Amino acid sequence: MITAGIDVGSASTKTVIFDAGEGRVLASRVVVTGAHAQKSARMSFEQALEGAGVRQDDVAFILGTGYGRFNIPFASRQITEIACHARGAHFLFPGTRTVIDIGGQDSKAIRVSEKGDAVDFVMNDKCAAGTGRFLEVIARVLEIGVDRLGELSERSSRRVEISSMCAVFAESEVVSLIASGVAPEDIADGVHRAVIDRVISLAKRISIIGDVTLTGGVVKNSGVLRALKDRIDAPVNVPEDPQIIGALGAAIRASAYA
Repeated sequence: MITAGIDVGSASTKTVIFDAGEGRVLASRVVVTGAHAQKSARMSFEQALEGAGVRQDDVAFILGTGYGRFNIPFASRQITEIACHARGAHFLFPGTRTVIDIGGQDSKAIRVSEKGDAVDFVMNDKCAAGTGRFLEVIARVLEIGVDRLGELSERSSRRVEISSMCAVFAESEVVSLIASGVAPEDIADGVHRAVIDRVISLAKRISIIGDVTLTGGVVKNSGVLRALKDRIDAPVNVPEDPQIIGALGAAIRASAYA
């Protein structure tokens, strides 16, 4: 039986085509969400179908998730991304008991049961602190692409503290640091640590226990990943593609509804 999970996030839309019988991913695709979530969902889904070599009629059930899950008119059902991140992380790493997800507009920590169910969670979705958006703001000030921020921070030789967690105030703080002659690489490193300080503070509200699995596109940033590993005193799992874990969990859960 073939299922599909579509995760419509604020920054990107992800689709996973899953063979439930064999328990394996047939294909996955990620596209920019942009201003038209429905169009992005359809594009991601069609590209994933092509990658898997199957037709839509071959898919037994399509489960939508993410903040834009109700913008997938062809989905069979919708489900919260909390449940999907828990299930996807547990599928890849059965020892997972905590999921830390850092997305474009929010970050969250999820407590996971031995069966892969979400049993508790906490989310930051009210401000940019601890999210990809925070990094985008700082990258713009440093006049580099956000995809280069991690690489830049790896050259840091001086510890710089970013005290402002509000993106607006942090932007002003970074401008002042630049004017004071602080090197961009040191600022980038400080920004990554500031983001992770916020994320860890959030996660501690439900306690960080057992194996920790990291999800979300921001985890691809080497500076974020390094700062996370430095702060977590537990085994840390990093999926090959942390961006698709929500869609993977949705595709896995879809088999229960088919």
